[in-house]
Amino acid sequence: MTVIGRAGGSGETAPASQQGMRRKNLAAVTGAVAAHGPLSRADVAGHTGLTRPAVSSLVDELIGRGALTETAAPPSGRVGRPGRALALNDRGPAGLGLEIGVTHLAACIVDLRGEPRVWRRVERANAGRPAGQVLAEAAALGADAESEAAALGLRVEGRVLAVPGVVPNAPGGLVANAPNLGWQAVRPADHWPDPATVPEPENEANLGALAELRQQGDPAETFVHVSAEAGIGAALVIGGQLFRGARGFAGELGHLPVHPEGAPCPCGARGCLEQYAGEAAVLREAGLSGAGDPVTLLAERAAAGDAATLRALDRAGRALGLALASAVNLVDPDGLVLGGAYAELADRLLPPMRAELAARVTVRPWTPEAVRPSALGRRGPVLGAAWSTVQQIIADPTRLPVRPQR
Repeated sequence: MTVIGRAGGSGETAPASQQGMRRKNLAAVTGAVAAHGPLSRADVAGHTGLTRPAVSSLVDELIGRGALTETAAPPSGRVGRPGRALALNDRGPAGLGLEIGVTHLAACIVDLRGEPRVWRRVERANAGRPAGQVLAEAAALGADAESEAAALGLRVEGRVLAVPGVVPNAPGGLVANAPNLGWQAVRPADHWPDPATVPEPENEANLGALAELRQQGDPAETFVHVSAEAGIGAALVIGGQLFRGARGFAGELGHLPVHPEGAPCPCGARGCLEQYAGEAAVLREAGLSGAGDPVTLLAERAAAGDAATLRALDRAGRALGLALASAVNLVDPDGLVLGGAYAELADRLLPPMRAELAARVTVRPWTPEAVRPSALGRRGPVLGAAWSTVQQIIADPTRLPVRPQR
C-alpha cells in the first residue's frame, strides 16, 4: 500500500544500482532496530550481515534523517567503556492516521516506535453530507492533531485516510464508491484545504486488518478481518500480506448474498449480508431507532435481556457466520477476527457465528476459538492508517529528509 510522505534525498548522483543498494541497506538497519532494538552498532551488524564500517555509515545517515537515536546503553556490569544503544526515534518523524466514518471523524498520530501519541475523535453525522464539507472537517481535525504532536517534538511525515468505501488499485487517490457516505468518485485531493497535507485514502477494513496484524505480531498469519458497523467490509491477509484484489475491490463481504431471493440491497442485488447483519438491519429487526450510538444502544438492550434485540443479534450472527463460512472454505485462513464497532457485541454475535461456521465448515479442521473479537475495536482503522505510514518509513527511510546537524 502506498502512502503520501515527504520524500527525502541527499542530492547523491551515484549510479541507480548504488543508490538502490544503499536504500536497501538503510531499510535493513532500520528494520533490525525496529524488530530487535535497542541494539548496539555491533548488534546491528550481526542482525543484518553488514560490515561494521558499513553499519556505522548507515547509522550516521539514519540519525541525520531522524529515524534513529543513539544513547548510552544500560549498565552491563562489564569492564570497559560504556556502550551505546540505537533505537527508533520517538521524537521526530511520525505518522498521521485519519478516519471518516458514517457517524464520526477520528485522527491518531504515532511515533516511529508505533506508540500512539495523539488521539482525536468527534461525532459527526457524515452520511449524505457534501464530500467537500466532510473532508474539510477531517483536514481541520488532522491539523489540530498535528499541532499537538509538534508540541511533543513530532513531525508528521505521512498521512493516510481510512474511508468506508472502495479505493481502487490506481494512482490518484480515488474513492470510487462509499455508499454509506453517499460518495461516488471522490478524490480527497480535490477538496483538501492544504495540498501539502493531502492523505492517501484506503479502505477502512484493510487498515483495520493491518492494525490487527501489527497487534498480533505474527508476520506470516493468514486471516480474514471483518469490519462491521453501518456497513460490513472485510480484509484478507495472506501470509502477512494484505490482499487487495486485481483492482482493489477485494473484501466486499457486505454484498455477499446470504439469501439469494432476499431483501433488496441499495447496491442493486438481493439478499446481501448487510441487509441482515448491517447496523440498520439489526436496529430495524430489534425495533429500535438509530438515535445516539447504535452499537452502544444494542449492547445495552441486549444486556437488559430485551428479547427483540437478542433475536436481532442472533439473526445477524448467523448471517455473518453463513457468509464467512464461504470465505473459510475458499481461503483456508488461520482464523477470523471480528473488528470495528461490532467487536463490542462479540458476546452476542460470536455464539451464532460459531454455530453456523461449525455446521458449514466441514471439509477442513475448524475450532470455535478460530473466531475472535479484535482487541482494537473501533480504533483499528485509524490506528492502521497511522501505523501504515510508519511501516512505509521503516521500509524506506530515504523518505525522510536529511536534517541539518545542530
